[in-house]
Amino acid sequence: MAVHQSESVKDEPTADSAIDPMFARANECGLVATTAMPPGAMRADTALQLVRDELLLDGLSRLNLATFVTTWMEPEAKELMADTFDKNMIDKDEYPRTAELERRCVNMISRLWNTDEQGGATGTSTTGSSEASMLGGMALKWRWRQRMEAAGKPTDKPNMVMGANVQVCWEKFCRYWEVEPRMVPLEGNRFHLTGEEVAQYCDENTIGVVAILGSTFDGSYEPVGEICAALDRFQAEKGIDVPVHVDGASGAFIAPFLDPELEWDFRLPRVQSINASGHKYGLVYPGVGWVVWRSAEALPEDLVFRVNYLGGDMPTFALNFSRPGNQVVTQYYNFIRLGFEGYRQIQQACRDVAMRLAEKVGGMGPFWLLTDGSELPVFSFALNDDVTGYDVFHVSKEMRGKGWLVPAYTFPENRQDLSVLRVVVRNGFSHDLGELFLSDLNDAVKYLSSLSSPLPPEPEGYHH
Repeated sequence: MAVHQSESVKDEPTADSAIDPMFARANECGLVATTAMPPGAMRADTALQLVRDELLLDGLSRLNLATFVTTWMEPEAKELMADTFDKNMIDKDEYPRTAELERRCVNMISRLWNTDEQGGATGTSTTGSSEASMLGGMALKWRWRQRMEAAGKPTDKPNMVMGANVQVCWEKFCRYWEVEPRMVPLEGNRFHLTGEEVAQYCDENTIGVVAILGSTFDGSYEPVGEICAALDRFQAEKGIDVPVHVDGASGAFIAPFLDPELEWDFRLPRVQSINASGHKYGLVYPGVGWVVWRSAEALPEDLVFRVNYLGGDMPTFALNFSRPGNQVVTQYYNFIRLGFEGYRQIQQACRDVAMRLAEKVGGMGPFWLLTDGSELPVFSFALNDDVTGYDVFHVSKEMRGKGWLVPAYTFPENRQDLSVLRVVVRNGFSHDLGELFLSDLNDAVKYLSSLSSPLPPEPEGYHH
């Protein structure tokens, strides 16, 4: 065995620089900047740790049963997103292949929604379904204004008809673009717009009716075909042609795969435009949305701006400017990776989980179901009238303590007496996770039911 002798000390790292423990560094030993940019820099790994530590308190997105937004994608899709963060979607000339993938997505989506096979539909990507809704609403207003001007009639009092259960983006549209929102109130156990009420709210100043394919309040489909039929009768009686825009933020990526016989899309001649979220049941991380018009005539030309694209002409219609192209890229990835059958399997799995959970929750004792997950893979439930010691907000709080984010909220005007809990089942929420959810919900109910006196009111934490 060799014999070794010690050597003289050479240049070695100092003790401080060699150790440099993460949570004893100068920047970790003080408070992080919150209101003003710090005067100096810090190491990248230190900044990374500080930000990650703050984000720990966000909770786990996979256990967030409030959001409709995608919280799981395949590793290959994540790679593509990382590869294309730096591509600006607006720069069609600089990134022609990204623009081409967007064009392909619009074509695939338009056919999914049953546009004319001869072509003619037009559409675009957006930052989400809210922007897509705004674009759809703008087209309706512009077309209405053109009709009224051509008839020599005033254009100062446009209105839009929709159920009181619409997503807040439609209220924003009406406020920003000076359109009177005519909200059809909820009534009894009717929680969305139907054909029975719609016509009585319409007149010659109605720019359009918004039908919701998948209410965010309870996951139910509004009967688009019934609404269109009522407007057909209205036109026959009054001579007023009222177009329909379908807000399919979630349902437009569910119904084509699971409810192919349901006519809600461009098979109905009165439907002029449809929007959807790519980042909901389109299965892409946020944010990407889509809007499609049944024909070029449905999108007024003066809303479209044109940019030079490979020496040619590229029409654009958007409310934003720069945004990353990675969501569009991964939308295309999903389309070619999964195909129709892959999407069908995923959406069916979500519906199966939702319906099973709804059945179990409905049989748990204190709850009754508003919906059962058989349309959107979403269900809402409320407490029975004989439960007086706690409310849905207490249940939501108890579930949050177990890591689950289960929203509790009151319904809109005319049914503000109704408070519910809602569960959104997304890709990645398995039957196994569902069992864990049911176990924790059952434990929460047992605990709340065991209390000897009623709990004080819990503030509403989720604003729909």
